[in-house]
Amino acid sequence: MIFLTRRAGFSASHYYWNEAWSEEKNRRVFGRCANRNGHGHNYTLEVTLAGEPDPQTGFVVDLKWLKDVIEREILAAWDHKHLNLDTPDFAHAIPTTENIAIAAWNRLEPTITAAGRARLSKVRVYETPEIFAEFRGQQ
Repeated sequence: MIFLTRRAGFSASHYYWNEAWSEEKNRRVFGRCANRNGHGHNYTLEVTLAGEPDPQTGFVVDLKWLKDVIEREILAAWDHKHLNLDTPDFAHAIPTTENIAIAAWNRLEPTITAAGRARLSKVRVYETPEIFAEFRGQQ
């Protein structure tokens, strides 16, 4: 079993806000991240596939194909967007790093599974170089 990872970057803004809470509670729990004007990050996305190399090509998957999937499913939807305001993925979920990783998995997994060559092993999203969340599906 080989684990193959591809990285991509995207820039997006967001804020943390729970609609079920009062403004005071949102500000107490989320601090500066509750500013409804939002703030931005240069995110790094890592997509890891697991599979066996094809005996003829040596590839688990064609890396150009994987790049195109990431660009279509993630970058086109989220890059240079306000995640709270511009994306349906976060209409009912706070765009924390954790929820971004889950949403990325949900966008990528059907296409990768349908291709049949490899399975999605994990999605890692870096909000900063020091902070990341990793999702490995429903285990």
